[in-house]
Amino acid sequence: MWHCNRDGAYSLYSQNISGENYLRGVQETGADGTVTFRSIFPAAYEGRWPHIHFEVYPSLAKATNSRNKIATSQIALPEATAAEVYATAGYEQSAQNLAQTSLDGDRVLSDGYDLQIPAVSGDAASGFTLNFTCAV
Repeated sequence: MWHCNRDGAYSLYSQNISGENYLRGVQETGADGTVTFRSIFPAAYEGRWPHIHFEVYPSLAKATNSRNKIATSQIALPEATAAEVYATAGYEQSAQNLAQTSLDGDRVLSDGYDLQIPAVSGDAASGFTLNFTCAV
């Protein structure tokens, strides 16, 4: 999984942080197929709804080569959750960007996002937990 920082930039790719590697993670699922990541809430950058990217591989050993991936997708973060986070200090630009886009207008998610929205619990002060099920 990977996502942008609160400024909308991606480590390894965005200007000034192309030599850095953060907000990216690889985990092997448990026997029950679950995996847990702990991270920050990503920004909403121009033209994109707030989201988290992920890829699925057949094994941890095969996750070192993108040709081995089984699936690539995104988790679309719920609007109410994003709005709560973006009301906090440091996310002012995300609040503006969220107000100017929609899931239907997102250049990637607009083809169908119903199965890409997680269940959310928690709050901005103590943190959120996203529960997302992905069939592979």
